[in-house]
Amino acid sequence: MFGAIEAGGTKFVCAVGDERGNIIDRLQIPTTVPEETMTEVIGFFKKHSLNAIGVGSFGPIDVNSESPNYGMITTTPKLPWRNYPIVQALKDAFSLPIGFNTDVNAAALGEATLGAAKGLDSCIYITVGTGIGAGAVVQGKLLQGLSHPEMGHILVRRHHNDQYHGKCPYHKDCLEGLAAGPAIEERWGKKGIDLVDQKEVWDLEGYYIAQALMQYILIISPKRIILGGGVMKQKQVFASIYKYLNELLNDYVTLPDLKTYIVSPGLGDHAGITGALLLAHQAIKEEIQS
Repeated sequence: MFGAIEAGGTKFVCAVGDERGNIIDRLQIPTTVPEETMTEVIGFFKKHSLNAIGVGSFGPIDVNSESPNYGMITTTPKLPWRNYPIVQALKDAFSLPIGFNTDVNAAALGEATLGAAKGLDSCIYITVGTGIGAGAVVQGKLLQGLSHPEMGHILVRRHHNDQYHGKCPYHKDCLEGLAAGPAIEERWGKKGIDLVDQKEVWDLEGYYIAQALMQYILIISPKRIILGGGVMKQKQVFASIYKYLNELLNDYVTLPDLKTYIVSPGLGDHAGITGALLLAHQAIKEEIQS
């Protein structure tokens, strides 16, 4: 049995299950401050006999195992969690192998292994919600270099009719600053769920997301793109994405039918927690091999 944590900015989802995604116990905990939230997380896992724990966390995080800050949540705008050593806190409590990566990389791993990209050796998983983030699997492995990908903060061309200044505290009008849920709410004065019938909202959303997808396609050339998160539950935005992506690519690269190439998560809302179980499984395999 493995423990899994999907650590989000508003809630932690904890689960116990196996590497096939079968979950036997689950708990949702509000994300407050580390002392409160992690006490509940540890208490939940103490009830089970575990072999390893996997963590998919909001970021930025330090995933470089050679770094002195490995296992820390670093420059997050969630100030109580800035520079919090989440991996060390779990090791102190359990003395188990800990798999650690971003929440979106965990979701990408889940979708590549058991979800919409099963059977493929590459995919990108993008979440569009409170923030925008993306994880990638390339040649069967999670993409990681100097750090983890931060694809939600790429720069996009502003629509000529969009005067909104941008919500990102670091870059203002990056992709996240223009297209994440808080940007939609601030620009239009209502939450996305209350703007379902306003076509111009989702046309603009598709305009920005399509630009990002074009860049990901040209750089990584994934075999499938999976769009998750709360904003992407508004399925009408997919048609806008397909339209603008076709216009932007202008037949420069050959893609499959976009309706089968750019899809919703096969694991639904469970992509992240399933991926965290897989991170735990990977962690114990790496410890055995070492």
